[in-house]
Amino acid sequence: MTTQDLLIELLTEELPPKALEKLSNAFATGVHEALAKLGLADKDAAMHAYATPRRLAVSIANVSAQAADSNKKDKVLPVSVGLDKDGNAAPSLIKKLSAMGFSDKTPADLTVENDGKQDVFFIEYVQKGAVLAEVLQSVLTEVAAKLPIPKVMTYQIHAGTTAAEDVSFVRPVKRVLVLHGEDVLPVTVFGVVADRVTDGHRFMSHANISIAHAGEYAHTLRNEGMVEPDFKVRRESIYEQLKNKAGAGNHVIMPDSLLDEVTALTEYPVVYKASFDKAFLAVPQECLILTMQTNQKYFAMTEASGALVNEFLLVSNILTDTPENIIEGNARVVRPRLADAQFFFEQDKKKSLDDMVGKLKNAVYHNKLGTQFERIARVQAISAHLAERLNANVDDAKRAAYIAKADLVSDMVGEFPELQGVMGRYYAEHHGEKSDVAAACAEHYQPRFAGDELPATQTGLIVALADKLETLVGIWGIGLQPTGEKDPFALRRHALGVVRMILEKKLPLSLSDTLAQVQAQFAGSPAFKPCAEAVQAFMIDRLKGLLKEQGYAPAQIEAVLSNNPDQLDEVEQKLAAVQAFAQLPEAQNLAAANKRCVNILRKAVEKNEPIADNIAPALLSESAEQSLSAALTQVHPVVQNALALREYQTALTALASLREPVDAFFTDVMVMADDAAVRANRLKLLQDLAQLMNGVADISCLAV
Repeated sequence: MTTQDLLIELLTEELPPKALEKLSNAFATGVHEALAKLGLADKDAAMHAYATPRRLAVSIANVSAQAADSNKKDKVLPVSVGLDKDGNAAPSLIKKLSAMGFSDKTPADLTVENDGKQDVFFIEYVQKGAVLAEVLQSVLTEVAAKLPIPKVMTYQIHAGTTAAEDVSFVRPVKRVLVLHGEDVLPVTVFGVVADRVTDGHRFMSHANISIAHAGEYAHTLRNEGMVEPDFKVRRESIYEQLKNKAGAGNHVIMPDSLLDEVTALTEYPVVYKASFDKAFLAVPQECLILTMQTNQKYFAMTEASGALVNEFLLVSNILTDTPENIIEGNARVVRPRLADAQFFFEQDKKKSLDDMVGKLKNAVYHNKLGTQFERIARVQAISAHLAERLNANVDDAKRAAYIAKADLVSDMVGEFPELQGVMGRYYAEHHGEKSDVAAACAEHYQPRFAGDELPATQTGLIVALADKLETLVGIWGIGLQPTGEKDPFALRRHALGVVRMILEKKLPLSLSDTLAQVQAQFAGSPAFKPCAEAVQAFMIDRLKGLLKEQGYAPAQIEAVLSNNPDQLDEVEQKLAAVQAFAQLPEAQNLAAANKRCVNILRKAVEKNEPIADNIAPALLSESAEQSLSAALTQVHPVVQNALALREYQTALTALASLREPVDAFFTDVMVMADDAAVRANRLKLLQDLAQLMNGVADISCLAV
């Protein structure tokens, strides 16, 4: 059958900018998949999604006017049910055929097949292919109903001359354009009859732009309508214009979210440069940048040094040779916004840090865990403990923990919550705090997300650990641990942050001791239940995921983590040792022997088999067990000394000499001997072997 490009456009009132790209992709994909399912389009057909502030559109190549007919065979009923005793059609068969749309068929029109249990009636027929013009309306209705609309709008349309009907969509639909090649298809969606007409740019073009052919849509809009319908093309245009307008030596701050938003707000984006009073540069630049981005959708610029300049870039929807009014208007609009930020900053500087912290007595952290002020006391105690363990300045750690949340009650953070921590650092510096203490006010939130930088100062690192550990243990202890995909308190992120800090900073901390100290801070909370062991297991699980992302082999990760390591700073060194051990020719034999050894010991424990306290040399009757005992005696001090020095690769390499005596032992010796004393002695030999082999990692996990 002949095919043509299919073009569908919904022209609407202004669509929500933050959802535009997602809506566009869902609309295009939904239409394409529905048509492919009906056999009207190939699943690999070229498809192009379009989106502007007022339109969602899709173009699909090689769409058929009618799908090919297909041969079908459907199951009807078992023969025993479908025929009466005389062999005629039973009422159940007549009813079933009618329901299937074959009321004119008789048993003679059916085929009989055995399904393995009984004879069954089947009906074979030719199903006519779907007709595009007939099914497209229902396709569009179904696709529109499934779009990821952030907030549905219900509005009225007039059906006929008097009756009104409520319809729901993301925004009211003004026009519908449906072209199959050059033909308009008879489709009505949201009460609007499709035609070939769309609107151009609201100000730089005229309405009623006629699209002659589906393949000419984008070209016509660009040339006659002054509209760039392709979201990605518009975004790239904005990006390039911003770079070009920045000027030599300046860097444009272009967060992806802001680029996406201004792309969704414009049909024909043009970038202009404006400026603001230099006096505002006395305000922390993070405040000014966030003000411009959040309130005005402007792009701030910095010098090569990173210092903010008093110029910004704006994305307009109008191309003009005389942009002075646009530039001056935007400069005038931004001034009061920056003045607000300046006022908040000056007012906040008048407050002492102690006054700010005192106000946290009225800020509830959690109704089962008290106020933010009470939480500060816990974080202080945890910080002091960590500082002692890490030989850091305890007073600095306690002071930083005390003032770290002060900015939560500041006017600036009240206006811009994203600046918590950032403003705390500025206020601490203003009041003369030590540089590390001030830095900790910002750094204790790090890492904020996967891959984020870790705190740069030791004080910041300590308070960051304390803050995250307090959240982990506290929230877990009141029964709000993550379930499934739900993690409202971001405990997974906190656990991963703690793991990364210990791992990457090589912090010699005992996980069990640290968590016990954290847990002790909640002793007076009646709703809190001990959870240190569960939190430690949770953290080890986060560590396992992190190591997998870093490319370590699952078996090697399991070998190291199955011993439930208490010192996470040793994990990477142990992994390196396991990787080196796995390359030894003796590795697989020893791993398999260790696995066998562990299984024998496990079964012995399950059967309450006694294991000797010490190996009795007199009971070592077989030469193979004597050789193994002698080899263990020789290797044991080498391995123990290496473990004490944290030379894990040396410890594992030393085990290679055990291969031959271990192989001989399992070949020649019956562990579960009839004599109870001999049996207990041999089990003790295996127990010593297992403990020695698993001192660094459980190498049985490496067995293939």
